[in-house]
Amino acid sequence: MPTTQIFAASTLYGVATLAAALDSDCFPAADRRLLLISNNAPAPEVSPALDTMPGFDRLRGRFDGVLSWNDTIAPFHPGGWSPRPDDVPLWERHLRLLWGLGDDRIELALESIQVNPAQAVAQIFPDAPLTVYADGLMTYGPTRNKLDPLIGSRVRRVLHLDLVPELRPLLLGEFGVPSETVPTASFVKTVGELAANETELGLAVHDGEPLVLLLGQYLSALSILTPDQEEELHLRMLRGAAARGHRRIVFKPHPSAPPAWSQALQAEAVTLDVRLSVLERPLMAEVLYERLSPALVVGCFSTALLTASAFYGIPVARVGTELLLDRLAPYQNSNRVPVTIADALLPPLEGEAHPAVDLPALLRAVGYAMQPELRPDLRGAAERYLAASLNAHTWRYFKRRRLTALALPGAVPSQLGFIPRNATVRRVARRVRRLTPRRA
Repeated sequence: MPTTQIFAASTLYGVATLAAALDSDCFPAADRRLLLISNNAPAPEVSPALDTMPGFDRLRGRFDGVLSWNDTIAPFHPGGWSPRPDDVPLWERHLRLLWGLGDDRIELALESIQVNPAQAVAQIFPDAPLTVYADGLMTYGPTRNKLDPLIGSRVRRVLHLDLVPELRPLLLGEFGVPSETVPTASFVKTVGELAANETELGLAVHDGEPLVLLLGQYLSALSILTPDQEEELHLRMLRGAAARGHRRIVFKPHPSAPPAWSQALQAEAVTLDVRLSVLERPLMAEVLYERLSPALVVGCFSTALLTASAFYGIPVARVGTELLLDRLAPYQNSNRVPVTIADALLPPLEGEAHPAVDLPALLRAVGYAMQPELRPDLRGAAERYLAASLNAHTWRYFKRRRLTALALPGAVPSQLGFIPRNATVRRVARRVRRLTPRRA
């Protein structure tokens, strides 16, 4: 029986990861390989499709065809649609006819398996074995929510870039899914192909002059920060780079970020007497590493900070992770692990570096605190870490209320351990604290 492999992707970074995996023979041979692209932007009708992004043509040769998930399910949005259970056989029959799959054996490679469109595709092909490939730091965290066993039990492996060599993903650990890395050299080679296509970036870069690359994010769209706080975060990046003596700075805004943020940076650059360029083309940060060879890359918790450091040997610095660790809510927010990794592993742009931490042990503790019901096997590791390593610095990665709810070390001061875990007692205690005058 012929085998068709379907690779689903929503970003150029994801396609580059898949291309590198294919070049490294991470996937078995198949009769046909199809790339299923999806535009998950809030308004995909006015956002550029993946197959129109700069450099996509250099990658599409790895696949025998390109399909559009948006066109397939129109007018529904990829992030909000999945088939009704009774309609799954009809949808599979429809897609086999529409995509010319016939009776082929189907194998799927999907990203972000916890949400649609990955879940929808997995449901429509219920007999297909799954590879989950990761395109970011979230793979080192626990699965975001409980996954249907009919999907989770079909996952054969988690394929990921080796962004933090000493770490192994927690993703899908509840199903015992093993992880496998995509060779770094293959990914860098793939990025080199994309960079070779970018002969003109539209930046007035002076030969031999070192520059700093600022990576913008769009955290206010996720309601993590307010627009004003995010704008201030970008301004901190600019001021911090200038304070280090850098005079040539390039800002790579998030594709969906409002232009006003770039305008505020331009005005601040004039005040600081630095030359600021704003990148207009929606390029991968890794392409800029190849083309610009920056002396420093600054960001918040972008995966691109880790690729700069681990893959290209470029110095990096983080900004704002302390604020994010405090603001992320609920504690289970899936961005917590990327922020924790950036804060614990990367040097700050401002101030002095903090003491080193045991990152694998820290993330096992954070992972359990995030998803105790999915990963009860991590409780022992969490208890050991918290009992031995909870101090003035590592407290930033935990919340006392969360530790209390899970009866973990650090929940309450030992002298208050006799207080029963009773909502009325806690309510009275809070009222007393509010009424007790503070000492000057």
